[in-house]
Amino acid sequence: MNLLWPTIWNQTMITMKKYKRKKGPVRAKKVSFDGITFASGLEKYMYQVLKKNKIHAVYEGATFVLQEDFNFKIDSYERQANGKGDMVNRGQKKIQSIKYTPDFVSSSFIIECKGRANESFPMRWKMFKKYVNHKLKHVTLYKPQNQKECDK
Repeated sequence: MNLLWPTIWNQTMITMKKYKRKKGPVRAKKVSFDGITFASGLEKYMYQVLKKNKIHAVYEGATFVLQEDFNFKIDSYERQANGKGDMVNRGQKKIQSIKYTPDFVSSSFIIECKGRANESFPMRWKMFKKYVNHKLKHVTLYKPQNQKECDK
């Protein structure tokens, strides 16, 4: 019985390694169709649905500035991303603007295909909705998350 234990243990360890979870964010695979490189298969599917139904929309046809860039004139001590925990002055510099590029844009609607949202998307989407509410009141927003919703 003692002779079998190392064999069973080694088999268990091999099995455990096979089913290790992946780490990091979910990343969609880029897909090309009709000479366009889409960021995901869902975007490609939406393009095909729009094309089939003869609905005109431009893929990533417009970028909206949700917040203008600005000069941050105050000191801001923040931990560096080097793993050492060093505090560095990250102030006294220009802060880049926040932009948003929806997947499909037309004169009457905007579509954002989003299967799984990353960490920053919900805040950016809220900022974009505020932008639309104030500056693009004539459009309707759609955010399909799967092929069934694209078909609707």
